[in-house]
Amino acid sequence: MNQKEVAELRRRWKPDKCAATRVYGCYVNPSGEIVSDLDEPLGMMPPEEQELYLNHLKKALSGTLGKHLIDVVFTTAQVQDSDEHRLLTALRESGLQDGEARSAFYEKVRESLNMEGQSYLLLLAHDAYDVPRRRRDNSEADSENVFQYFLCAVCPIKEAKPHLGYFPGDNEFHFTDGQGVCAPELGFLFPAFDDRAANIYNALYYTRKPDELHQEFLDAVFHIEPPLSAGEQRVAFENALQDALGEKCTMEVFQAIHERLADKLAAHKESRDPETLTLLAADVCAMLVDCGVGQEAADAFRTRCDDAFGKDAALNPANLIDSGRFQIRTSQATLSLDPESSYLMETRVLEGKSYILIPAEQDVEVNGLPVRLLTPIDGENGDKTQ
Repeated sequence: MNQKEVAELRRRWKPDKCAATRVYGCYVNPSGEIVSDLDEPLGMMPPEEQELYLNHLKKALSGTLGKHLIDVVFTTAQVQDSDEHRLLTALRESGLQDGEARSAFYEKVRESLNMEGQSYLLLLAHDAYDVPRRRRDNSEADSENVFQYFLCAVCPIKEAKPHLGYFPGDNEFHFTDGQGVCAPELGFLFPAFDDRAANIYNALYYTRKPDELHQEFLDAVFHIEPPLSAGEQRVAFENALQDALGEKCTMEVFQAIHERLADKLAAHKESRDPETLTLLAADVCAMLVDCGVGQEAADAFRTRCDDAFGKDAALNPANLIDSGRFQIRTSQATLSLDPESSYLMETRVLEGKSYILIPAEQDVEVNGLPVRLLTPIDGENGDKTQ
C-alpha cells in the first residue's frame, strides 16, 4: 500500500462514511485474562461514543509507511493452506460475525501479546467500501468493486488521575477517578488495499512505537519472520558502514552520505509521490565510491547490507538516518546542527589535536545572552577580551 491508499481508507472511519455496523472486541486484564466480550451496534450508540470507537480504530492507519505502518507479506503456501491465514479469512468473509473465529482470534492474541502487566481493549470492526473508479481527470465514477476488510486495534487501558468532576444532576463537584482507553499500541488491516483492491497476500501492520514491533504478536497472528524495526534498521546500516569502511568511516564520509540521503527524502516529499521512497544497497555503494572510499570498501558495505537486510532488499532512507537532526557528540560536548547547514562543519588538525569547526560570524548566544566573538582584527591586535 502507498500513503495515498492509506489516507483513502482513513477518511472512511467517520460515522457518516464508514459502513461498519458493529464493533467487536474483548477486554484483557493485567493477568492476561479475558474478562469482558464486546459486541455493540454502532447505530445504537450516542454519536460521541460512536466517534470515539471509530477514532481508536482509525489510528491503526496512522503514521509513516515503513516506520509505523509495516507491510506484512504472506507466502503462497500460507495463503493456500495455513491456520493463521484461514483464521483471518474467516473473520473477513463473515464480516466478523463468526463468533468461533472471533474467540479463536482473541485467544491467540491473549496468549501471545506481552503488554507487561497492562490491561488492554482489543477492538475489531469490518467495513465494506464501494471503491469509486478513477477517471483520467482524477474524478470519481461508479464503483467497480467492493473492498471487504477489517481493522484491529489493541488499546492500552490506563488509570485516570483522580480529579474533581462536575456532576450536572447534583450541580456539584465530586472526587472521581477510573480507567481510560488510550490510543492503540498496535493493530492491523486485513487484507491490504493495493492498487485500490484487496490483496489477500498482504496485511498492513501498525505500531505506535517504531522501535517496539511486538514481535510476539506478529509471529502468533501472521506467523512471519519479524521485520527489522526502524531503530534496528538504522543500527544495522550504521554497523555496516563502520565494519566495511573501518578507518575510512570519517566524519566527512558520513556527512556526505547523510546529506545525500536527506536530499533524496526532501525531493521525494516535494514530489508528493505516494509511494514510499526506497533505495538499494548498490545505490548507497555508488555514493560511497563518489566520496572516495574505494570500490573494495563499497563492495564490503554491500555484502554487510545483504547479510543484515537480505539480498537486494529495498532500504527506506527515512529509517537509515534522522533527516531532521545532525548531532555530533564527544566526551566533552554535544553539538547539534540544522541538517541543511551541516555542510558548514569541517574537521581540522591544529597543533597536533583534532578539532570540529563551524563558522561563527554573527548572532552568537550563550544561554540566551548575545555575545561577541573575537574577530580577525582582534587577533591581530592581540586583544583577547570578548
